[in-house]
Amino acid sequence: MSERDRDRGGRKRRDRNPKTYTRLTHPLVRDSRDESFRRATWDEALDRTARGLAAAQGAFGMFSCSRATNEMNYVAQKFARVVMRTNNVDSCNRTCHAPSVAGLSAAFGSGGGTSSYEEIEHTDVIVMWGSNARFAHPIFFQHVLKGVRGGARMYAVDPRRTSTAEWAESWLGLNVGTDIAMAHAIGREIIHAGLVNEAFVRRATTGFEEYRELVEPWTLSLAEKVTGVPAAAIRELAHAYARAERAQLCWTLGITEHHNGTDNVRALINLSLLTGHVGRYGSGLQPLRGQNNVQGGGDMGAIPNRLPGFQDLLDPGIRLKFESAWDSAIQPRYGMTLTEMFEAMEDGSLRAVYCIGENPAQSEADSEQAVRRLRSLDFLVVQDIFLTKTAELADVVLPATAGWAETEGTTTNSERRVQRVRRAVLPPGEAREDIDILCDLAGRLGHDWKYADAEAVWNELRSVSPDHYGMTYDRLDEHQGIQWPCPTTDGLEPPYLHGRLWEKDPELRGRAAPFGIVQHDPPVDLTDEHYPIRLTTGRRLDSYNTGVQSGGFASPLRRGEYVELCPEDAERYGVVVGEEVRVSSRRGSVLAPVWVDTGLRPGLAFMTFHFPDEVDTNQLTIEANCPIAGTAEFKASAIRIEKVSTSGPALR
Repeated sequence: MSERDRDRGGRKRRDRNPKTYTRLTHPLVRDSRDESFRRATWDEALDRTARGLAAAQGAFGMFSCSRATNEMNYVAQKFARVVMRTNNVDSCNRTCHAPSVAGLSAAFGSGGGTSSYEEIEHTDVIVMWGSNARFAHPIFFQHVLKGVRGGARMYAVDPRRTSTAEWAESWLGLNVGTDIAMAHAIGREIIHAGLVNEAFVRRATTGFEEYRELVEPWTLSLAEKVTGVPAAAIRELAHAYARAERAQLCWTLGITEHHNGTDNVRALINLSLLTGHVGRYGSGLQPLRGQNNVQGGGDMGAIPNRLPGFQDLLDPGIRLKFESAWDSAIQPRYGMTLTEMFEAMEDGSLRAVYCIGENPAQSEADSEQAVRRLRSLDFLVVQDIFLTKTAELADVVLPATAGWAETEGTTTNSERRVQRVRRAVLPPGEAREDIDILCDLAGRLGHDWKYADAEAVWNELRSVSPDHYGMTYDRLDEHQGIQWPCPTTDGLEPPYLHGRLWEKDPELRGRAAPFGIVQHDPPVDLTDEHYPIRLTTGRRLDSYNTGVQSGGFASPLRRGEYVELCPEDAERYGVVVGEEVRVSSRRGSVLAPVWVDTGLRPGLAFMTFHFPDEVDTNQLTIEANCPIAGTAEFKASAIRIEKVSTSGPALR
């Protein structure tokens, strides 16, 4: 642990009292938006919900939950498509890794990471791009450390010198929003140095000549000027990655949470195509997921453009298969993404929302606007384990079970591994299983769904998803989890995807992987004399998302929110550690104490979104969305810092 991290470990906020969240144990309803919640029976709450949803037929959206099981997500998207007759279903995948899914699908036809965790222990070069994996993905990072200790060379590409970067051979501290420029310069250097895997490019890709023309202007000197990274460091990374026998390229939200997140992902994929670092053991592309079932939520069809098994709902044959299995027609058009649903609240074309286990009132960019839009709905039902800020806006609140301790089922992690989840404790009070709630509600709306248990749901999913067909519960137990695809019950596929790209026979090789022709495009929210600081946001090790599950308690580990500045900027503004400042963007402002971080460079600030009840960082972020994936640019806001007090340190 670095000296900087040790200093942080003992800090505790003294000036703010954390909001405490207690478990929901019984249904809540309100008779009007102007009245407080009152306790209700399940029958009253579900009857009220059924009436509210029936009245919104044709103007309905569902937010599913990336922390709940695969089985719950499968039933939730089925509820949207069959009961409510809409494909307007989405989840927090939209907030974080939708660009990864879109970029990987465009290149390879599949939206999952291409490698297993084990492979990073046996690779030669690891590139961690836009990812503080040590804090945000600590389990995966243990595999990274095994690789590094085994001789792998690691490079960290990140605006901040993070805890992850301290383990790297080289830190490339690029300017926020210049990832495509960096990737293009690396690609150009690989081409000019004669390090292209020409046989792989010829056999397995398309569009190389267009890509060569695209990157040709991106000399090392131009890239240094745009990215702020020394040309020599860019060249070193290019040669190390291209010359390695095996190399892994990993990324997280530092790549995806931009207005051009999908283009960022395509730019990284281009490097793997150029060098052949995909489709073989030890070489691949890893988008690291931040919640236990972000991958599984999408796999189960809790997204607006894919049915379970990531099957395109516009394909008539696919749609017919599901219509036969579900005995119901499916709308032959893509639904709205979460982002588009919020926009539809604005114009009134979306009037009701069913929100399961998500807290968009505090997780969406420009959070004040998100709250205003949620308030405008005719009907909002929230199914959760805590009374979140979003639940406080609802007409009906349904108490559910915690997906990791109180229910049976499966989840799917970043390496596409499906694993069993087992009930360890009973839920409190009158809280019910998510699946039972959805099926009870479906019955009140005319659909008789009877599932004996989670395994029955899973077996229905297996019957319609070829990638999951071979994964019986018994086999999942036997193998302690199985990666998809698993199309048969008598064997396992290799741990990596797209090995077909190395086949010499064109019929076996199948679809070629196209290079992505994407342009460098700087952040939307430009800095200027009024907003001279670039704010980027992210996670910390000891907190979780919007803080509902990790923030509302007193602990020596609890730090609260603060704005991190580099020593030079702290001196320029005349502030010290703990002193409160006003942080303002073009959308709003918050008060936050200062922390000084030597891992930041002048002009760059960092905040998290873990304590929105105290410091609502997402009042500052901008709703500039990727046009392909719908993910907002959380990573690049323009702010100013104003000193407001001289009361001395508020941290210790």
